[in-house]
Amino acid sequence: MWNIKKLEELRAKFAESDGGDMFDPHNQRIAEKIFSAGGRRPAPYAGIPTLLDAPHKELTETDEALQGLQVALYGAPMDLGVTNRNGSRFGPRALRTIERIGPYNDALKCAPVHEMSVADLGDIPFRSRFDLKQSHQDIEAYVKRIVGAGVIPMGVGGDHSVSHPILKAVGEHEPVGMIHIDAHCDTAGSYEGEKFHHGGPFRNAVLDGVLDPERCIQIGIRGAAGYIWEFSTMSGMTVIEAQDITETSIPQIVEQARKIVGDGRTYLSFDVDSLDPAYAPGTGTPEVGGLTPREALRIIRGLEGLNFVGADVVEVAPAYDPTNNTAHNGAQMFFEILSLMQFSPSLPKL
Repeated sequence: MWNIKKLEELRAKFAESDGGDMFDPHNQRIAEKIFSAGGRRPAPYAGIPTLLDAPHKELTETDEALQGLQVALYGAPMDLGVTNRNGSRFGPRALRTIERIGPYNDALKCAPVHEMSVADLGDIPFRSRFDLKQSHQDIEAYVKRIVGAGVIPMGVGGDHSVSHPILKAVGEHEPVGMIHIDAHCDTAGSYEGEKFHHGGPFRNAVLDGVLDPERCIQIGIRGAAGYIWEFSTMSGMTVIEAQDITETSIPQIVEQARKIVGDGRTYLSFDVDSLDPAYAPGTGTPEVGGLTPREALRIIRGLEGLNFVGADVVEVAPAYDPTNNTAHNGAQMFFEILSLMQFSPSLPKL
């Protein structure tokens, strides 16, 4: 029963403590990384915006900015490969303006920006805003520098065609597996003479020998273009349709994903259109009947401990969403994926 003695005990313990004073050892360990004396912490709305409020390091002609890093965040503001609505070139900027993500992941019990060596390197410097082939070359070369320095790359697109050159860099010496969360399989062929559009990056990656289709699972697939994706199943990919995803089926889907990729090197690609347009209308190819953010979080968080070597979040086109919810959800998923990197066997040791 509540009484004055209990009240006095609480007053003695908490009345003079500040926001950084915790009594649970785990909570105190996290608080010490985030709070300074007097319960002070940086204002999330102040300063120059970066991805997930990570420190900014500029990647110049030398690789000095990569020294001592474990995870490199970067933007790929390019949408020359879209087949429907453009505008995802503004995705990296939109995610950087989201000021209330993290720093603590309450599900995975970590503060990734504070417990790993992470930096936002800025955006890939494209040589042309008009040339798709050249832009893909720029992406591949940029990510190769990150991978070559032994750092895990995590990018924000841009349209989904950016994943193909990224995979060419990440899987250059050994094909990787992939967990792909999306409304579309993105394994289509050439459209109007162009095969490197955002509807075909994973067919291209398999045919280039950098992606192992038998270690790929595609989650959330739906829409009227289902007849286009036969390459996925014929190559050995596992396809989980959105209509089969329920709160009760998610644990089985997560277990299936973990079994398919195993302990090998794995890439994670999250297209924001995997979410239902009710939560993410700001995207190029919205499809009704998608995941809720809660379902997406459960799936991602269930992947803790897998051997991730890179990731991306793509297709945020903020102009189609005056509420900013799409960018907010995209930034949250990016944070969740960064949190997974803390538990990856491939995380560089410092």
